[in-house]
Amino acid sequence: QVQLVESGGGLVQAGGSLRLSCAASGSIVSENVMGWYRQAPGKLRELVAYITSGGNTNYVDSVKGRFTISRDNAKNTVYLQVNSLKPEDTAVYYCNYRGAPMWRPSVYWGQGTQVTVSS
Repeated sequence: QVQLVESGGGLVQAGGSLRLSCAASGSIVSENVMGWYRQAPGKLRELVAYITSGGNTNYVDSVKGRFTISRDNAKNTVYLQVNSLKPEDTAVYYCNYRGAPMWRPSVYWGQGTQVTVSS
């Protein structure tokens, strides 16, 4: 079992910034992928960004240049720096963990943290 605890969400004005954190604990394997998803009201959950244990990153087009994902492997923590926020970024942001083997990963989710961007 892996436990994920998110923090850092909140209410911010358009153009503002937040830093989301997700701390993982439990049976963490060295080869893993951690990422952030978000779900806005009435919409499907979508991938925002992910980072591999080797540091490779990927972002959805709508956040490129504004969001930065990073991780501290020593602390088993992944971060999402969100800048230049827009009202359409309003959503519950969920941390995701996928542990090796990647052909059949173990998948865990955090409880979510609300990000609300006012115009």
